[in-house]
Amino acid sequence: MRRALGKGIKAIIPEETRRELAAEARTIPLTEIRPNPFQPRRRVEDDIEDLTVSVREKGVLQPVVVRRRRDGYELVMGERRFRAAVRAGLTEIPAVVRSATDGEMLELALVENVQRRNLNPIDEALAYKRLADEFGLSQEEIAAKVGRDRSTVANALRLLGLPFKVRDAVAAGLLSAGHARALLQLSVRREQVELAERIIRDGLSVRQAEAICAGPAGTGRRRRKEKDVHVREVEERLQQRLGTKVEVADSGKGSGRVVVRYHSWEDLERMVRLITGG
Repeated sequence: MRRALGKGIKAIIPEETRRELAAEARTIPLTEIRPNPFQPRRRVEDDIEDLTVSVREKGVLQPVVVRRRRDGYELVMGERRFRAAVRAGLTEIPAVVRSATDGEMLELALVENVQRRNLNPIDEALAYKRLADEFGLSQEEIAAKVGRDRSTVANALRLLGLPFKVRDAVAAGLLSAGHARALLQLSVRREQVELAERIIRDGLSVRQAEAICAGPAGTGRRRRKEKDVHVREVEERLQQRLGTKVEVADSGKGSGRVVVRYHSWEDLERMVRLITGG
């Protein structure tokens, strides 16, 4: 059953309250606070090193926001400050306690990271997919939540149709989102992986990758046949829903076929549950 999103950040931290957070904050031991389980970041980058130095010298100047749990607290907002405090060797942190639903936890973590550009392209796409899968949001609704264009959300979700090896390279920063979008022009997953490896090995630019993908026949790579805009939209919607590559082959006579890729029995069972609601 899908969960409902809450009213968002303004319901938890109204504008006038945010200006008074420092006065309202209490000190909570770091050992009593668990990270946000809905945090979309899977990797902790080194970009908090400067913040860690600042925290070590001056402490945490802006309190984090937590919600109370039976065995302590759960982080709602302020993951970078929380992690910097841990790295700096602090034992406690200023925090404000608020009520927050699971939907609000996910929404706030996503918005905080997207607006601060803290997510790599794959984690951002996975976060969008989670909003769609767990809360039934359309691409337009997701875009409104995070302050993005619908096309930006759609393009991000398309990256989830790439092979896992390519997705991991994008998440690790070895390939850019532009490189990944270029690879989507190729219809054969093996060729996507091979070109991704070549991009990394030879340091190819996005334009060079696009030129290879769009090259003339005989280069050893198949170009994706131009499809009707409505067929492409259906493919994108299916890929967003299932989180895997989907190909729709339309005969132009009202019939056709849909090919859904899966990578393991567990992956197949996951998609069956999504389709059947079981």
